[in-house]
Amino acid sequence: MELADSCDCLHVPCFSSACQGKRNKKYFWVPAIAPVTSVILATLFVYLFRADKQGVQIVNKIKKGVNPSSVHKIYFTGPFVAKGFKIGAVCGMIGLTEAVAIGRTFAAMKDYQLDGNKEMVALGTMNIVGSMTSCYIATGSFSRSAVNFMAGCRTPVSNVVMSTVVLLTLLLITPLFKYTPNAILGSIIISAVIGLVDYEAAILIWKVDKMDFVACMGAFFGVVFKSVEIGLLIAVSISFAKILVQVTRPRTVLLGNLPGTTIYRNTEQYPHARHVPGVVIVRVDSAIYFSNSNYVRERILRWLTDEEDRVSAEGLPRISFLVVEMSPVIDIDTSGIHALEDLYKNLQKRGIQLLLSNPGSAVIEKLQSSKLTEHIGNGHIFLTVADAVRFCTSKSMQEP
Repeated sequence: MELADSCDCLHVPCFSSACQGKRNKKYFWVPAIAPVTSVILATLFVYLFRADKQGVQIVNKIKKGVNPSSVHKIYFTGPFVAKGFKIGAVCGMIGLTEAVAIGRTFAAMKDYQLDGNKEMVALGTMNIVGSMTSCYIATGSFSRSAVNFMAGCRTPVSNVVMSTVVLLTLLLITPLFKYTPNAILGSIIISAVIGLVDYEAAILIWKVDKMDFVACMGAFFGVVFKSVEIGLLIAVSISFAKILVQVTRPRTVLLGNLPGTTIYRNTEQYPHARHVPGVVIVRVDSAIYFSNSNYVRERILRWLTDEEDRVSAEGLPRISFLVVEMSPVIDIDTSGIHALEDLYKNLQKRGIQLLLSNPGSAVIEKLQSSKLTEHIGNGHIFLTVADAVRFCTSKSMQEP
């Protein structure tokens, strides 16, 4: 992992070890030794003044050495095998999600690519080997990654050095950490993580998409006040809710003609787009499935009713044609076909002709298989909206 020499504190006076080390390459060692120096000094003060007797919470005794082999404790039979697989599957999904989320955070900050396959292989190998010695489930560590980042680590060699130091610590000097206060460990993590909070990105998300901002805040507060798993669950739940709303309530827009062209665009986006007399043109910006077919039909009829009220109030010619622009409709199911059939029958009762414009190959094949094209009429399916409008105009001129 290659880390750039940027620092978020350059715009204001800053005397932190991380910033000083990144400003001046001669002091690269300052941010590197700051955490361990803090731990040594804090441990020494607690031991000398016996602050643990005054209520300061300390790490207490840590078992010396590494875990013994637990291969003989791995069983693939027994009453708990199914439960173990379920727990393992859930832990694997959460661990992979957490690792990818953390990896993408640093990849975006430092502009490098993250290979998801390699991440899965690394996590799987790490947990398989770790299970042989009763290790806790391992995943990407946000706190340790943040500490590495603030310390100025540049390559994966830092992980090799760190692993070696941890191993030697467990084998030789574990008892020395008995008096290490929990507060200093927390402060190291907090000081590292604070620099990763990108409030400008949150402001941008708020401006771009309010639902994305809600998901962002849900993940943030879930992680801060509960755990990473809860934060991810909140964010995923909100994102799924957003997707469901978009799927069940797809956008439909009214189209108008741009003067001097044969182009038809959304009248809200292009206020100067003109309505075609006697014709209502509606575009559906989504596939039509069982989840949204009724909504699409009702929304089209609502557009039609609104236009009929408008032309009636302005004394314009009555609506005789409804053109449905279907180029964004990438697929349609049986419920969607029934919705179009109901729409066609409803329009027949009102004396309005239904026309379809530019349905995709998958859509037109299903319409033909369901015989709906025969009901509508093959002559009422057009390549472009302009062709459909020309047909409507010629038909209107032929009427007495």
